[in-house]
Amino acid sequence: MMPRALRRLVHLMLFCPLSKGLQSRLPAIKVKYLLLAWLGILVISWIVYMQYASYSELCRGHVCHMVICDHYRRGIISGSSCKALCDQRTLTLQRCMSTSSTHQVYNGLWKEKPVVIKCGVEDPVKTDGVPDSMLRQEMSLFDKPTRGTSMDEFKEMLHSFLKVNLGEQSSLSTLVDRVITLADVNQDGKVSLAEAKSIWALLQINEFLLMVALQEKEHTPKLLGFCGDLYVTERVSHNSLYRLEVPNSLQSIVPEALSSSLNHWLAPAWPRRARITIGLLEFVEEVFHGSYGSFLICDANPYHVGYNSKYDCKMANLRSVSSEAVVRGFLKGRRCETNADCTYGRDCTATCDRLVKQCNTEVVQPNLAKVCVLLQDYLLFGAPSDLRGDLEKQLRTCVTLSGLASQMEVHHSLVLNNLKTLLWKKISNTQYS
Repeated sequence: MMPRALRRLVHLMLFCPLSKGLQSRLPAIKVKYLLLAWLGILVISWIVYMQYASYSELCRGHVCHMVICDHYRRGIISGSSCKALCDQRTLTLQRCMSTSSTHQVYNGLWKEKPVVIKCGVEDPVKTDGVPDSMLRQEMSLFDKPTRGTSMDEFKEMLHSFLKVNLGEQSSLSTLVDRVITLADVNQDGKVSLAEAKSIWALLQINEFLLMVALQEKEHTPKLLGFCGDLYVTERVSHNSLYRLEVPNSLQSIVPEALSSSLNHWLAPAWPRRARITIGLLEFVEEVFHGSYGSFLICDANPYHVGYNSKYDCKMANLRSVSSEAVVRGFLKGRRCETNADCTYGRDCTATCDRLVKQCNTEVVQPNLAKVCVLLQDYLLFGAPSDLRGDLEKQLRTCVTLSGLASQMEVHHSLVLNNLKTLLWKKISNTQYS
């Protein structure tokens, strides 16, 4: 118990400075603050519950691990990361970053180095929750190629698949060889059935296909390994242009103006934002008339663009980037509900519908215009006064671009280069260049 002298001292410190009138009102004040305290506890409890419910629904990495390792131990799949994930346990899933229950994303460690681990899981609504049911559902992912398929036949399968997804390109044979080399995990010059099944399942994932096609590009995260349809990429230090991302459960109660103001306050210094922007503009150049065709950024979202510790732009999420050939195929009436016509794996219908919705109204708007809409708030806030006028003018010209980039290539390139040159001149020969 508290000593009597100490209790008297605390009483004097708390109550003596108060007037007698205020002291007489203390019971009412206590009730008021007690109610506020209970209200605060209720709000915090609701937030914690919503976060927990969201986490348990979205984060199902244990299911992904179970399914992948079961297939690996049965010899159905293979991959450069399988031993580390299932036997050595040197590849571990840590912080959950998933925004969809069917698309699992985790920060993890591989040999003590930070990585990102991604894999797909069947929609829990379609299963009865029993592990054996989930395993049977996942088996359909690895049903091609079938036993007896020769190497020549597999190469022809790959070439036909890439032609549908990337369009008719003279360089497709080179990409087929790249895929074969990637599939050959033990580097014996051959591709086993398990290796072929794994790489075929992975190619059905839009983001993986783009990573393979764009792997030599500076602003695409590096592919580090895979096991079945699980794949591992380098971790980007910051996976969004903005540092504050309001959880879905709180978006209804947090004013947009407040989150925007906080992001302005938390944003990197303007020269560093300019450096990130230059990298993003370079990525727009990289996907425009690249070696394997043109790609459309269907959803220019700040949470799809990240950057590393040196403030070099890295695309944190490529799921919203699609081959122009695929988007045009969907928009010309290709049916989303048939697996034969859809090349996006397990969530074929949802992905097809998403691409049509995102790209249908914006297909005549080039990537550069979409990116400039994203950059207006990000780049103009805190811009140097001697640059702001020219910067506003360039961004205004940029966001009004319309028509296919391929039909207005000269104008597109001119606007992009003008904007990049304006930013580079301001930060060149400084500590930020």
